[in-house]
Amino acid sequence: MLAATRKFSRSWVAAVLIGLLVVSFLIFGVNDAFKGNFSNDVITAGKRGVTAVDFKREFDQFRKNAEQQMGQPVTLEMAIENRVDTRVLQELASREAFGEMMRKAGIRPSQALIEKEIGKIQAFFNPISGAFDKDLFQQRLGEASLTPDKFYLIMTDEIAQSHTISAMVNGLRVPRAYTALGAVFSMEARDVGYFPIDPRSVEPPKPPTDAELTAFMKQNEKQLTRPELRVLTVVAFSPAMVQGAVALDEAEVQKRYEFRKDTMAQPETRSLVQVPAKDAAVAQSVAARLAKGEDPSTIAKSMGVEAIVYVDRPRSAVADPRVGQAAFTLKAGEISGPIQGALGYAVIKVTKVTPGKTISLDEVRPQIEAELRKDAASEKVYALSQAYEDAHTKGDSLPDAAKKAGVPSMTIGPVTAQGVSAQGQQMQGLSPKILEAAFALPAGGESDIQELGNGEYFAVRVERVIPQSMPPLAEVKPQLTRVWMMRELVKRLQARADGFAARVRKGESLEAVATAAGTKVTRVVGLDRQNASQSQALSRDALGKAFGGKPGEVFVADDPRYGVVVAKLEAVRAPSGPTLARITEDTRPQMSMGIFREIGESARRAARDEVKVKIYPDKARAALGLPPLTEQEKAGAAGKTELAK
Repeated sequence: MLAATRKFSRSWVAAVLIGLLVVSFLIFGVNDAFKGNFSNDVITAGKRGVTAVDFKREFDQFRKNAEQQMGQPVTLEMAIENRVDTRVLQELASREAFGEMMRKAGIRPSQALIEKEIGKIQAFFNPISGAFDKDLFQQRLGEASLTPDKFYLIMTDEIAQSHTISAMVNGLRVPRAYTALGAVFSMEARDVGYFPIDPRSVEPPKPPTDAELTAFMKQNEKQLTRPELRVLTVVAFSPAMVQGAVALDEAEVQKRYEFRKDTMAQPETRSLVQVPAKDAAVAQSVAARLAKGEDPSTIAKSMGVEAIVYVDRPRSAVADPRVGQAAFTLKAGEISGPIQGALGYAVIKVTKVTPGKTISLDEVRPQIEAELRKDAASEKVYALSQAYEDAHTKGDSLPDAAKKAGVPSMTIGPVTAQGVSAQGQQMQGLSPKILEAAFALPAGGESDIQELGNGEYFAVRVERVIPQSMPPLAEVKPQLTRVWMMRELVKRLQARADGFAARVRKGESLEAVATAAGTKVTRVVGLDRQNASQSQALSRDALGKAFGGKPGEVFVADDPRYGVVVAKLEAVRAPSGPTLARITEDTRPQMSMGIFREIGESARRAARDEVKVKIYPDKARAALGLPPLTEQEKAGAAGKTELAK
């Protein structure tokens, strides 16, 4: 399929169809094709919208980040089950609404500022020359599925939000009483007395019958059901499989060097200060003051503007081309006259000149040879994929087509949709894309060639599908028996502990009841929310109940070793004096930032109401290749969304 598509795109038929499409747009107009209520946007916020392509890009990026954090594949099914699509939709809706509200309020950075900030992004700098590279800029955006216009809009929103946030947080400081309350909450100390209930103090349960275990299995059917497994045959096309057979031609190395040596050369750089001016007369005054030795920043500040500083930057990095042209005609220490740039008048002072440097072939030979090897390997991989596709199109199965193309295929599995073997081990070398494609096919189904990225391709065949199922009782009986008996023992421990706790609540001392239980009281003094996590004496369950209770409260909790404890919150002491004052001041900045974040969230919610954001979940699901939600699913999703808010 991939090869057929490539051939068609180069055929005369494709050229004619594209020509007719262009003519139709010229005659009828592009907008006419989209009149009516049709829109590809999954979110609309005033004059802004999020297209299906943009949504899918954001969704895929979220999945990629989740995979890096979790260290394992996150399939589309897992993401949807955990409502990642809804979370991404809601986040994008809030972001677009806030951006639209700032646009309406007139908060928008200048084009010069946007270009200046883009010019600082190291990802767009040529690694050889150290200069901003427009081709690399376009390439990086293409890799991220972004257009320049979309990237400019993102930068506009980020700069506008950054400046707005800075202005808001600059004067924000919470009252001291707020942080004092927070300090009291975080530093109050609690004393807990407790005694354990020994598991040996209760009668051990008898082994369960098969009928009891069968009922237990039904109660825990969801946890015990084994996931669907599949046996797969995969054929992969990778540059790594052919790199050893790639031979380099010295003439090609020289040719590539000659073609690229100008772009690889280290350009001349300059350090300079640019002072903007509103007109020629002001610029002339600035030039005169610079000539007298005044500091450029001081001059700029006196006129209500900010000096622009470039340090060791090439001409292409100067935002205003006319200013850059003038700067690279001056010597170190020279001051220009008034320059009428594309963005207004300016005066510059050059403080440093660093001559350019030509890069020799020997210096860049490893890089060029690596590029040529990669290109040659990609061509060989493409040829192998075409040979496979030709055989597959003619009716050969995946293994047979791979054999004819001279590419090995491998059988993997049984494996789950998450790449886990039947033994519960994570299988290596299985990309999430391969698993996603495989679990979208029926038994015996074969995929077309698909891209993996980095010049790699794959095709997959589903050899066998093993449906999800409950294991037979005989197979899991030993494990189930242990779990069942453990559960019964815990029930008996809990009942015994509840009885002792009731006696303490009625007025008996902790020591007296502990003696009746055949054990002793242990006390933990001075527990606070800072040191609780280091406590080895009490479990997380016990700590949670201790910090959620009132003085004198009695509770039963898990024991960190095994069993349960009966405990009493004996005292709660708040911090006071110098300690409280110090903590109050130390935590004031963090609490200010926390309140600021809450204000920001409120502003985003208000923006959504103000611009009347509309979300189209069915279009978002279509962008992910999923069917629309049923009415029942929509009702359930709406309820979960409200809970999430």
